[in-house]
Amino acid sequence: MSADAGKVFEDASAVSSRVTICNAKGLHARASAKFVRLAEQFEADIAVRRDEAAVEGTSIMGLLMLGAAKGCEIEIAASGKEAEGAVSALSELVAEGFGENDPQDTAK
Repeated sequence: MSADAGKVFEDASAVSSRVTICNAKGLHARASAKFVRLAEQFEADIAVRRDEAAVEGTSIMGLLMLGAAKGCEIEIAASGKEAEGAVSALSELVAEGFGENDPQDTAK
């Protein structure tokens, strides 16, 4: 599904979650691609916001434009049939560092 990112955040029925980017390279191209591949598996309109900038969760370029580096907080929101599952899975992906975290890095 596709929707204007701002509309997802305005939707009263939308589910959202805030999560901190924890992988060393932040929301870079490979991490964005993983996010989009996962987002596309859900029947939901998904958006991501950092500060005042909101983009569609199925846009690699949009996610890159957020410039979300390690330590940045983003908000993931979704509306639609599988909104809760989408937000949960995407939040987990981000919290786990997109599968990129070196176990030694998490101890720092």
